[in-house]
Amino acid sequence: MTAGLPADTWILAGGVLLVAAILAAGFAGKVRIPGLLLFLALGMLIADDGLALVQLSDVELAQTLGTVGLLLILFEGGLTTKPGDVRRAAAPALLLASAGVVVTASVVALAGWWLLGLDPLTAMLIGAVVSSTDAAAVFAVLRRAPLPRRLSALLEVESGANDPVAIMLTVGLVATFTGSPQPSDWVAFGLAQVLGGIVAGAVVGLGGSWLLSRATLGPTGVYPVLALGVAGLAYGAAAVVGGSGFLAVYLAGLLVGARVTQHRREIRTFHDGLSSTAEVGLFLMLGMLVFPSQLPPVAGPALLVTVVLVLVARPLAVGLCLVWFGYTWREIVFVSWVGLRGAVPIVLATFPAVAGYPEGALIFNVVFFVVLTSAAVQGISIRSVARVLGITAAPQDLDPVTSGRPLVGTATEIFEVPVRPDLALAGRAVADVAPPCGRITAVVRGQETLDAEAQVELAPGDVLVLVVPRRPDAARQVTAWARGETVAEPSSTRPERE
Repeated sequence: MTAGLPADTWILAGGVLLVAAILAAGFAGKVRIPGLLLFLALGMLIADDGLALVQLSDVELAQTLGTVGLLLILFEGGLTTKPGDVRRAAAPALLLASAGVVVTASVVALAGWWLLGLDPLTAMLIGAVVSSTDAAAVFAVLRRAPLPRRLSALLEVESGANDPVAIMLTVGLVATFTGSPQPSDWVAFGLAQVLGGIVAGAVVGLGGSWLLSRATLGPTGVYPVLALGVAGLAYGAAAVVGGSGFLAVYLAGLLVGARVTQHRREIRTFHDGLSSTAEVGLFLMLGMLVFPSQLPPVAGPALLVTVVLVLVARPLAVGLCLVWFGYTWREIVFVSWVGLRGAVPIVLATFPAVAGYPEGALIFNVVFFVVLTSAAVQGISIRSVARVLGITAAPQDLDPVTSGRPLVGTATEIFEVPVRPDLALAGRAVADVAPPCGRITAVVRGQETLDAEAQVELAPGDVLVLVVPRRPDAARQVTAWARGETVAEPSSTRPERE
């Protein structure tokens, strides 16, 4: 007698794969290899052409799972993108995310048609699929290689916002195979994607932010789940009106991350783990879709596409878009090099196959090869290129909000402020750094908690615990105080409502 269930084997396999992938990610971090390379390799190893432990032949299922994974990654990217970064990089990033994508797709398509002899539609599909940078890959690189805020903000916003144009081009080109869309259809589709995504993301994001900030729903653990529901609503609402769900999810994440202070730590921690898990699962699954034995025949054409993409199309697009915003040639070269391709192009590469396009398999294999090459060459060399170009990271801005925790039932909020050597707090006595926006209640030094007495001298590594009246600009006030900057008077001293 047994009590086995059909799902037992799959659950065991999933657990083994997740543990193996996380261990591989840890190893990749130590040797500075992009984790997605190892995840893709692990997926290929266990699939049909490898050990044949797992079979994944349903391209539509892979497309659906890939879409869900991308949504989780984009929402977390929006949650952790600072509003100041969005304001700083909005114009150049949005130009890159629109005109830059079209330029990249056009150059790659021209190369595929002229140099490789591909038929025009296949060449244009390959160009469209590889035209956008990948949020998962770019966010992972930015975590490993901190950059000046000017560049990191640009890359974050661009990678989160450029998917709609690539999707519009891909879906539109697939439609030319299944039908005969007119130019007016393309314009209507593009406008619906962008405007629908913006409106749905803004409405759902604002409504979700209000609910997360005002509603009392019970245990703290339900708020991250509610935020996940907001992400799903944003995507679904955009889909209903014909907009881009990817853009809507990213925008909703931006609004929730910027406007929700209560339970922010729990929400971000939960979605950070969810995003990391989605990234692992996504690349494992995409690795399982490919047959390594089919890659050698397309290696030559795919390598040429990669060279054109990395050395011609991307630099041309970046140069044309950023030259108007005062970026130096070194910054333009660096942004060109960080145009990583990852999960988004591979997921988009399933669209032609699902639609029954005759060259669907060729497109998927070429795009997969491009992603592998991009991750291997560009991903590994980011630090070296930054060093050669003299792109050095500015000191990390203090973001006490990430350690903030409102006291439920009160009009106060607690901030944990780490004392870093570059801050104005280091080496000074508590009495000399009294914050105008709150009160220091404790100094944590190692495993010891010290009373915030006037004579206690602050040392790097200490953590200050502050109690601050809750108000919308509390984080900005604490940040300015910690840096030794002039603390602007708040526009309103009224605490936030519960």
